[in-house]
Formats: sequence, structure tokens, C-alpha cells
Amino acid sequence: MAFDFHCPTRIIYGPGRIAELGTLTAALGVKRVLVVSDPGIEKAGHTARGVESLHTAGLETHVFDGLQENPTTENVDAGLAVATDFSPDAIVAIGGGSSMDCAKGINFVYSCGGRMQDYWGVGKATADMLPMVAVPTTSGTGSETQSFALISDAETHVKMACGDKRAAFRVALLDPELTLTQPQRVTALTGIDALAHTLETFVTKKRNAMSVAYSREAWALLSPALPRILAEPDNLQARCDMQLGAMFAGLAIENSMLGSAHASANPLTAEYGVVHGEAVGLMLPHIIRHNAQSVGPWYEDLSSQSPSALADFVAQLARQAGLAGTLQERGIERHRLEHLAVAATKQWTGTFNPIELSEQDYLFIYEAAYE
Repeated sequence: MAFDFHCPTRIIYGPGRIAELGTLTAALGVKRVLVVSDPGIEKAGHTARGVESLHTAGLETHVFDGLQENPTTENVDAGLAVATDFSPDAIVAIGGGSSMDCAKGINFVYSCGGRMQDYWGVGKATADMLPMVAVPTTSGTGSETQSFALISDAETHVKMACGDKRAAFRVALLDPELTLTQPQRVTALTGIDALAHTLETFVTKKRNAMSVAYSREAWALLSPALPRILAEPDNLQARCDMQLGAMFAGLAIENSMLGSAHASANPLTAEYGVVHGEAVGLMLPHIIRHNAQSVGPWYEDLSSQSPSALADFVAQLARQAGLAGTLQERGIERHRLEHLAVAATKQWTGTFNPIELSEQDYLFIYEAAYE
């Protein structure tokens, strides 16, 4: 498979490197920085540490924390109002995927005008965007090395993938010490999501030599580290491996996209508010089993186990993490499965799945995940 690889993000990794945030941001030639974070990260003290470093470097800051998990167009609009008043020349995101995606969303609309809905798709930016720095505090989305923002429409609840190479972070500062404060449930949710990214990117229609290399490295790091962290939350080495693995999985997404596990998970989030990581964890084992009829040897090549054993491994991890194991456990009504199947076929990520899935295919998969 031919590919066109370009990584505009400088990646800096190591415990304690949050202290370098100010110097790295100032090196972009900026003076006024909008910091996008969330209340939980502020409570953990990470936002304050980042702001202190920015101030030490002589930068003026303003913190926007009006966002939620799975950020919406309303969150972006609120951030836009703050940015319009403050007039930043750079944006720093400190937090998980929600903070990073919201920062990208704010940047799209602040730099290019219009509404967030205008950027649903690929390559819709109409102007250069403010330089951005990412400081991920979770090990999950890999948003720090992607040019996509996932923003939910506040009215329709549809999750919009808004991507443009100009929306990529200039710098990704990975400090695994920041992930030690994650609640166990957040660790589990983000970890399952990262593992799903690894398994999906390895088998998509767009897989290529570059994406496969990143997927392999991500799997080598994540598959042993996630069970270890669930058992030993304070294990810093495992946290290091998780953050690196999530980052590599993000680079794999950027080069090969995702598949039907995410396509079938997104309607669960939109319709029922199932947290993204849990929704993906519910659907991934069944997607692996379904895809195995076509790409079973690829799963074996990556994981050194049969697709069935791999699916069981993912399901067992979700159980170990205390996540739901069936749709019924999450309160999904059986009579709504047909509606979910229709919604899944409309998800963009599903178009990259190694085999095409019809509404009937998705219904079969939802039925398998029901109980």
C-alpha cells in the first residue's frame, strides 16, 4: 500500500518534563497562550504546573476549562468566546483527549471562522491555524499525534471527525508522571481505547508499512502494560509504556485510520451516553471475531494468538477493569439494536474496516454483544 507520511509534531518524552513546557512553547515565538484544560486536571494540579512553567518563560496565559468528556460544539463555542476576548497567539492543551480535541476545535473556528460543523471531514481548514502544544495526562486517544478532533454536535449528538494537517500539534510533551493521578476507571477506559487503536489500525484498508510499524510497537508496549497497571496503578514503568504505546497508536491512526469497532461504539455514546472507552471495549471483541473471516492471519501476526483468543483477551481486560461486558449491562434495549445498526453504517471510520459491514452485519454484531 502506497503512503504519504508527514509528522509535523515534535515529540518530547520523559518523566518530569512538564517543567520544560514554558521553554518549548516560547520557542514557537509566541507571547499569549490560551490553556485548554478541564476541572479534573486542574484539581490534580497539572494545569497549575503547566501554567507556572509558561509564566516562568515570560508568557501570558488564560485558562479555559469549560469542557466535558466527549467535547461538544457548545464547548467549542464557549472556548471560542474566551479566545476572542483574550486574543492568543498559541494554544496549549493540558489533559486527556477531550482537552486536546477541544483545543483543536477552538483553533479551527478561531483561526478559520464559521462553525465547528463546517470542518466535519478532511482538509476543511481555510487558513493557517495557531501553533499548539499538547500535554497529555492520559494514555488513550493518541490525539497528541493526530490532526483530527472528535467533536459531538450538541443538537444531533453526532460525533464529527474534523481533520486537517494544519490542526496537528507542533509539540507533544509526554510526561508519564502526569498519568499517575488518573482514577482507576479513567486508566481503564483510556487504556482499552488505546489497545483498540492498535488492533484496528493494524488491519484497516489503509494499512501500510509505516502504520504497521507503529501498530506493532504500540501493541508490544500496551498489551503487557495495561494488565500490569490495572493490578499496580503506581507502577511508573508501566505508565511510561502506556503513554508511549498510546502515542504510537495515535501515529498509526494518522496513517491508517480506524475501523468498525469505533463505528459501532460511536452510536452507543451518542444515543446512550456510554463512555467511549467502554463502548469500544464492548464492541471490539465481536468486531475481531467478525473480521477474522477475512484478516485472521493479520491478528495472529500482531498478537501471536488466534483471533478468538485475542478477542477473549480484550474482553477479559475490560472485565478486569470493571467495565461492562454486555450491552444489556449498560441498559441498551434490544429493540433499539436495529436503530444502532443503521447509525453504525453511517460512521466514517467504518469505511476503513478490512471488510465492508452492512446494516445486517452490524445488527448481528450488536446481537452478539447484547448478552
